[in-house]
Formats: sequence, structure tokens, C-alpha cells
Amino acid sequence: MDDELNSKLKPLRDRIDAIDAQLIALLNQRAAVALEVGEVKKHYNAPVFRPEREMQVIARLQQMSEGPLENAHIGAIWREIMAASRSLEKTQTVAFLGPVGTYSEQAMFEYFGQSIDGLPCPSIDEVFRSVEAGAAEFGVVPVENSSEGAVSRTLDLFLQTQLQIGGELALPIHHNLLTQGGSLAGVTRVCAHPQALAQCQHWLNANAPQLERHAVSSNAEAARIAAADPAVAAIAGDRAAAHYGLQIAHALIQDDPHNRTRFVMIGKVPAGPSGYDQTSTIVSVKNEPGAMYKLLEPLARHGVSMTRFESRPARVGTWEYYFYIDFEGHRDDERVAAALDELDRKAAFLKILGSYPRAR
Repeated sequence: MDDELNSKLKPLRDRIDAIDAQLIALLNQRAAVALEVGEVKKHYNAPVFRPEREMQVIARLQQMSEGPLENAHIGAIWREIMAASRSLEKTQTVAFLGPVGTYSEQAMFEYFGQSIDGLPCPSIDEVFRSVEAGAAEFGVVPVENSSEGAVSRTLDLFLQTQLQIGGELALPIHHNLLTQGGSLAGVTRVCAHPQALAQCQHWLNANAPQLERHAVSSNAEAARIAAADPAVAAIAGDRAAAHYGLQIAHALIQDDPHNRTRFVMIGKVPAGPSGYDQTSTIVSVKNEPGAMYKLLEPLARHGVSMTRFESRPARVGTWEYYFYIDFEGHRDDERVAAALDELDRKAAFLKILGSYPRAR
């Protein structure tokens, strides 16, 4: 049986080995050209990472592909290829909400690839500060969750910063209940980020109502605590479980099976048009009749589709608000530019947070 199996597999494996030899030669050729691109960029002081260009490369290859690889596979493979090429020019540092093992870290690697240096930060504020100070070229921050809504601190910091949004990623959030021994025996409390506790409250009510619930700064911090205390369970993902040596007592305990968090990438360099873009703004209006209609009417008239509308108290007056508005298109697109020009004239305040490739 083994001889028959091996005789059938050997010619197929030989073909794979031959294809791999071609692939490695082509990948090294590609890397050599990427190094030439890097030299040209260096001469003109151009940025190493261009998210719109990488989005266009992946989209073109996905359109060319006839299978059996799916689009998600092609995206993952080429993201790593391009990340490795970037690292030959310069290994870039990306700040994220730490410690190691958070969903922010997972979002960072899925967006930038593995060939980067991650900089874990104790707070969202520190992610912004690290990028502003030059300790990191980019940062990754959560901006909203599909079940719990906006991440307020991120929205507030966007008012204060000069950083630009350069990209976004919608990450599926799979919460697990982690313990040292893989069971709840001897466990008296559960730790997690406040949003994770909220996203799992129905499961906890039904399956572990005896556990005291403690909010901590991140799910990875909860995993770190659980790794040091057998009486503690943590709500966190697979990455945290592996890093802190915990076992899964119960998997996929989030109340919403389609739970997702949207992350945005922040940096100092604006992204160019990719052909599939989104623009994020902060707007406030004068306190007068019809002010909101006057604000939104230019978007409709110029055919600009709004994708998100969020309000936050302005904290500078009674019942005054900032509105966080996302809409399709890049600020350099003619129709978007025209709508923004009118918004700027009609709004009491307008800040463009960035135009960037939309998550596909």
C-alpha cells in the first residue's frame, strides 16, 4: 500500500519541486526589482509603503487568477511577498495596542504582513503618540465594533492629531474563554477588555454566571493575568492563548457570530487613489435650523455615498456635537473634491482624516 501510494505521489511531488524552483527564482527576481524601486524612492524621498499601490497589485492579481486559489489566499500570499520586499528596503515599525497577543496585533500583521517590527503600546493614546514622535512609522487602532459601536477614545484622539488614516481592515473577532488547565475548575473570575465582556455577556450569563467579571486594559492583558493565576479565566483570541500558554476552555463565546472590529492604519503620509477608496471626515455645524440638511445635501447632489455617520459631544458647549462622516471615494476624485469644497464652506468645522483604500 505504501509503495503504491508513494509511486503515485512521487511524480506529483517532483512537479511541485520543479514549480517551487521556478517560484523561488521569480520571487528573487521580483525582490531585486523591488530593491531598484527602493533606490528610486530614496532618491526622491518617497515613502516605502504605498497602501494604494499594494491594493492595486492584489486586486489585479485576483482578477487575473483562474483558480483554484481563492481571492483571500492570493491577498494573503502577496501581502507577505510585498512585506518581505519592503523589509529589504527598510524594516518598518508599527505601533499597536498591546501587549502581545491582542486583536490589534493580529490586525497589524494581517494588514502589513509579518516582515515588520511591532511596537506594543499600553494605550490607544500611546499608539498615536508613538507615530507622532517618530518611534513608529505607522499605528493600528480600533475604531468601531459591529456589536458595540464606536471606540470613543480613538474618535476623540482624531480631533487632536495631525496623523492621517492610510488604510482599514475589518477583522473577525473570535473570543475564547482561556484558562491554565482548559476547564473552569477552581476559576472564580473572568478578565477581559470591557468591550469583550459586553460582546460575551449573554454567553457568560447562561454558561458561567458564577464568575466575577473584571475589566482590564486589553484581552491580552487578561491572558497574561490568567497565565499567572489559575483562579482567573481570560476572554481572548487564539494568538493570546498561544503566546501565554493557555488552553481553550470554551471556544467562540461571542454573542454575535459575525462580530467584527474595524481597525484603521494611521501615519504621516496620505494615501493616493487606489480606485476603491473611502474618505473620513470630522464635521461640526452651526446651531441653526436646517443645518444638518445643508451639511449632507452636497454629498447627495454630487453623488457621494455616505458609509458611516457617528456623533460625539464636542465638549466645548451645551448640546454641541462633532459628526464623524465616512463616504466612498478619494478626496482627489472630482465629485468628492467638489462635495468637500462645499462642506468646507457650509460647516463650522471640517477636518479630513484621510482618503485611503477601503477594506475589501
